[in-house]
Amino acid sequence: MNIKDSNRQLLEKTIEKIIPVSQEYISIAQDRQNNLAKPPGSLGKLEDISIRLAGIYRSQFFETNPKIVIAYGADHGIYEEGISMQPQAVTALHFPNYAKGTCSIGLLSKLQGSDVLAVDIGINTDESLEGVLDRKIRKATSNFAKGPAMTHEEALQSIAAGIELADEYVKKGYRVIGLGEMGICNTSPSSAIVSVISQRDPAEVTGLGAGTPPEGLQHKVDTIRKGIEINNPDRNDPLDILAKVGGFEIGAITGTILGCAANSIPVVLDGFISYAGALLAKQLCPLSVQYMMASHKSAEPASELSLEMLGLSAALDMGMRLGEGSGAVLFFNLIEAANQIYKNMMTFDSSPVPDTGIRKEK
Repeated sequence: MNIKDSNRQLLEKTIEKIIPVSQEYISIAQDRQNNLAKPPGSLGKLEDISIRLAGIYRSQFFETNPKIVIAYGADHGIYEEGISMQPQAVTALHFPNYAKGTCSIGLLSKLQGSDVLAVDIGINTDESLEGVLDRKIRKATSNFAKGPAMTHEEALQSIAAGIELADEYVKKGYRVIGLGEMGICNTSPSSAIVSVISQRDPAEVTGLGAGTPPEGLQHKVDTIRKGIEINNPDRNDPLDILAKVGGFEIGAITGTILGCAANSIPVVLDGFISYAGALLAKQLCPLSVQYMMASHKSAEPASELSLEMLGLSAALDMGMRLGEGSGAVLFFNLIEAANQIYKNMMTFDSSPVPDTGIRKEK
């Protein structure tokens, strides 16, 4: 069996393992929330989080530690088109800081008590990056303004890498996996993916990202539109979309989502780049959305549309557009808060405070 066939087989077997979350345990968790000594629904999304987790874990009570963010670094050939003012070398220079714990994702993870795995899936360097796991497919995608970003074999390889790492870290005992990324210009393939799937013009789904000056937005939009027209990706074929206008880190994010879903583990989306990977995962397996949790609404203009297409509601809206996995780690704290209340709050049955009719009927 060649590598292409083994990667496709891994993808197919992973999708076959994804089953719906447990409605039985969702109902059990809802009943418990209704019996906690508070007005039902008064803790809003904190209640929703614990109820969803019960369904995902298929258990009335569950452990949510340890947690990890798996962050993928990759560069993009579209950089050649002058979309970003940041040097592409920034990816290789900054990405090791994820592992060192000196950047936003590292510091927030230390504060939260979670871990970070930094993975080179396609950074444009020959250097070995300190503390970074090497799963490089090649040094950056091709320029999708001139042709496909990658081959279909490479698209499968990127997804397979994400599946394998999800499987590996679930086996290591991690109970929640968050998503992170880095790559100069990676909002461009993400906008292209959203544009193709939503059938919206790139002007409607493209923002400045982290490195495009306001006066460069029109050029970015035109370049994305040109890439879509040249490659003509099939909006009904997620592998074709990924191969023609995507990125290696986006494919790996897609695979990690599918791998988490196959293992009945919640996967926490970060920002706009992860939404693009999530939309591809949804196309490959609609049930995978049941395992996704949206941490925050990115400041990118297509964020609301993307979350709407996923059928998800972000818990936080803080105007963030950093990436890295910073929003996912902030959401980890909400998971802990939700579970703490769900497991330990007194119930009407044990409380000296009378139930004055505010409890919902079961």
